[in-house]
This record gives sequence, structure tokens and C-alpha cells, in this order.
Amino acid sequence: MFLKSGNRFSEKMTKHALHSRENAQILAVQALAFIAEDSDRLAGFISSTGIAAPAIREAAKDPDFLAGVLEHMLGDENLLIAFADSAGIDPAGVARARQVLGKVWERDLP
Repeated sequence: MFLKSGNRFSEKMTKHALHSRENAQILAVQALAFIAEDSDRLAGFISSTGIAAPAIREAAKDPDFLAGVLEHMLGDENLLIAFADSAGIDPAGVARARQVLGKVWERDLP
């Protein structure tokens, strides 16, 4: 499940739900929100991805970008654990969602 008890998603989710593409995208959006709510986490994300902050909202519509968000999270164990704890999920759920989403978004380079 994606969120702690009491959330509208948590009541309907099962372990198998993490394998659906739509639910993987929802988890990735939640991960992005978690990153964005802290200036240090956001700065680290921007630094590692090279995306401009104003472009994040538009990029978040792209499933490949969302896969990249999860990839970023999987690359930082402290970030992964913090997100998993806040979302009330097993960190392995992030890896499963990442697998479901497939390839990673790559921004256009000049």
C-alpha cells in the first residue's frame, strides 16, 4: 500500500496493487511530493537529475520521468527509508513500482 491507514488509497491497496502501472505512477508522484516538501531533498534531486525546478511539474506527467523519480529514490538509501516510513510502505515496494514503470526519463540535452 502506498499510504498509511486512513488514506483513501490505503484501504483499497494490497501487495499485488503495487504491480499495476497506475498505482506505480501514484507512488512515484507521492515520492516526488515527498522530495519537493524539503528544500534539501529537492536540491539533491535537481542536482542529480539536472532538471530545472520550473520544469518538474510538466515532467511529472511523463511516466518515464516518474520512473526516474523512483530511480533517484532507490539510489539514496536514507531517502528511500525516510519516504517508505512516511508512506507506511515496505521500501521494496518502491523497487517494485520502479520495475513496473520501465525505462527512465532522460531530459533533452542541448
